[in-house]
Amino acid sequence: MSASSHQSPHASHDQTPERHPHYSRATLWLLATIAGVSVANIYFNQPLLGDFRASFPESAYLIGAVPAATQLGYAFGMLVLAPLGDRFDRRMLILLQLAALGVALIVASTAPTLAVLIAASLAIGVVSTIAQQAVPFSAELAPASERGHAVGTVMSGLLLGILLARTVSGFVAQYFGWRAVFAASVAATIALAIVVILRLPKSRPTSTLSYGKLLASMWHLTVESPALREAALTGGALFAGFSAFWSLLTLLLAGEPFHMGPQAAGLFGIVGAAGALAAPLAGKSADKRGPRAVITLSIVLVAVSFVVFALSAKSIAGLVIGVIVLDVGVQAAQISNQSRIYALKPEARSRVNTVYMVAYFIGGAAGSALASLAWHAMGWTGVCIVGLGATALAGFSHWRGRQTRAVRESGA
Repeated sequence: MSASSHQSPHASHDQTPERHPHYSRATLWLLATIAGVSVANIYFNQPLLGDFRASFPESAYLIGAVPAATQLGYAFGMLVLAPLGDRFDRRMLILLQLAALGVALIVASTAPTLAVLIAASLAIGVVSTIAQQAVPFSAELAPASERGHAVGTVMSGLLLGILLARTVSGFVAQYFGWRAVFAASVAATIALAIVVILRLPKSRPTSTLSYGKLLASMWHLTVESPALREAALTGGALFAGFSAFWSLLTLLLAGEPFHMGPQAAGLFGIVGAAGALAAPLAGKSADKRGPRAVITLSIVLVAVSFVVFALSAKSIAGLVIGVIVLDVGVQAAQISNQSRIYALKPEARSRVNTVYMVAYFIGGAAGSALASLAWHAMGWTGVCIVGLGATALAGFSHWRGRQTRAVRESGA
């Protein structure tokens, strides 16, 4: 049965959006900045664990709860806040979340105890999901022929935020202390909110569903759309490989023959920024050649990167080359996958994005966990095997989706 003939039980409550009159390059770059600045807050605390331990020695055994709470909060925020973009004006939601983020950052910067810092980190994670309003907003603004480019531009900002957050955080903390990291983010959040008020257009809500039905409809969207399930599995598997590498890179660099500290791993984030810069190009390719062709190439690139990593356990040059190839591959696949899913249900882009991104981050968490186990069992080779295995799963999902589509079309 075709997507057009299979109506969701909630379809009568949704309205298909038209092109937004305020689509422009400046608006896209503003959305990219919103995505990057907001998502960076999830990663600021990772290089600061030693500083937290020094500030709260009586609670040193709980230091790991700070980044864990932030990640947990982000996953929860995606589930409960991101779908609201279909129901309310995304500009208003972005402003409200920026205000809440500013408050949480102030609490973190002045936290008198580790318990307060953990609670603030949980809140920071929840409201940093602003990025999950910015990306579908770009898809709403853009005409269909430019959707891949628009999503790629905003995703480039998001990936830059992820990759550079650790580098910026480590630098600021080294010279000004860990509290200054959160204080600086407060200033950035306030500045961003002012620009949003002045420059960001309003969005057009596309659903009148109640909050409960809005959340429940995500299950229906998942069940009804094989393309969404395929994209979620492919994207989640590739992000599992991505997370496997980045989670264990610090341990590789700390050992023979490198003997480098965590700052060195942060500098690799600058190298990885090449992937973010390639994002708009990947989006344009998806617009011209179709997203499936770009995803196929991306999977090949990610597989090649892990072969390079496996051969570069003692080579900085090899690791640098592998990082560039890995980040370009993962980012290109991400842009193409999102370009595909945003076209499935234009009136439900926030909910479709939520389904996809929850699967994406589940994949990332699984990749990190499996890579940690593999490191203890087989060292760096085990990490690379995990990365190749995740890439193979992505390849299988993509191939199966192509076969299913071919069978469906031949039977039409």
